[in-house]
Amino acid sequence: MNMEYFEQFDTLLRTFWYIALPSSLIFIVQTIMTFVGADATDGIDADFDSNLEGTDAPFQLFSLRNLINFLLGFSWTGISLWESIANKNVLIAVSTGVGILFLVLFFFIIQQVQKLAENNTFKLTNCLNKNAEVYLTIPSEKSGMGKVTLSVNGSYKNLSAITLGESIPTGAIVKITGIEGENLLIVENIKN
Repeated sequence: MNMEYFEQFDTLLRTFWYIALPSSLIFIVQTIMTFVGADATDGIDADFDSNLEGTDAPFQLFSLRNLINFLLGFSWTGISLWESIANKNVLIAVSTGVGILFLVLFFFIIQQVQKLAENNTFKLTNCLNKNAEVYLTIPSEKSGMGKVTLSVNGSYKNLSAITLGESIPTGAIVKITGIEGENLLIVENIKN
């Protein structure tokens, strides 16, 4: 397309096109960078100090990505509805509304993606004060090891365990009271 083609359009329609083309190109580049892993942050690094403690949301209202999302919704809505909406003020209002809808939709998508990034790394300390079922009999007073089964972060684990008291039979319910070394649980029988 040459510039003479755009000159025949109304000023508002030309403005929509001038916004749509570069923002679409930037969006395509951002999307490609996201899929190849080159886009690690949402927006650009700011050159000022701010106190954002207490916020864990990855969404930044003023970022290049959000500006591009808004401009995409705004400009392509204006171009698409140019023939349908004769009143220019209504067209600008509808285009602005769709641009804001793009921001909200992007925020929702980012929130859903962040839920997938939950850290479910198993840590033995997460077992403390939980109940478990004896899988293999635990001998009395540290004279040997048994095994317990418990659910941590939605997955079942079979872990080695000892007791400081009497022997605990298979099937008994125990409470994890401590950790010895790097991978040994200390348990006590829960009396019924």
